[in-house]
Amino acid sequence: MDQQALTTRLEKIETKLAYLEDFLTRLQDEVVGRNAVLDRLITENTAMKDRLQSISRNLEEMPNQKPPHY
Repeated sequence: MDQQALTTRLEKIETKLAYLEDFLTRLQDEVVGRNAVLDRLITENTAMKDRLQSISRNLEEMPNQKPPHY
């Protein structure tokens, strides 16, 4: 291979590498963002589950009788 062909090949490789680096950076940003959303959803889910369990326990403790307005 002559010098020009090697230079052209190296430039193509460098271009592909630059695109891959950009892609990986954007992919990492997306993954980090989605992990933040997932963490928030897990926290909300846990809070809702705890609240439902609390409501369920309170309902079990209430006697089965008619409300006072009946």
